[in-house]
Amino acid sequence: MGKNVLLVDDSSTMRKIIGRSLRQAGIEFDNIFEAADGLEALEVLEKENVDIVLSDINMPNMDGISFLREKSTRDGIKDIPVLMISTETGDDIIGEAKSLGAVGAIKKPFTPDKVNEVLGPLL
Repeated sequence: MGKNVLLVDDSSTMRKIIGRSLRQAGIEFDNIFEAADGLEALEVLEKENVDIVLSDINMPNMDGISFLREKSTRDGIKDIPVLMISTETGDDIIGEAKSLGAVGAIKKPFTPDKVNEVLGPLL
């Protein structure tokens, strides 16, 4: 059975770039779901079978940190790994994300090689 990924970013262009980077890195997913913010991401996770989430931090409505906090309280989705992809790289914000369950972070802009290096071991 294949893998499913959820891309969470308020920029539809960035979601397309991330999806393309996954393919260029040789990482194939059966389904790529998309959400524009943490609220939409929670809705997708409640409905779809998702193996990993790639999420931005800075988004309207519900940011990546709030998304991680809320996701961690919900049975059935709290154990789905989340990799942060963001321009935010400060130790404080990344540390907070990791303390809330994020499995790692990739700084924007990124290369397909960096995506493969960080994401490959998680799959």
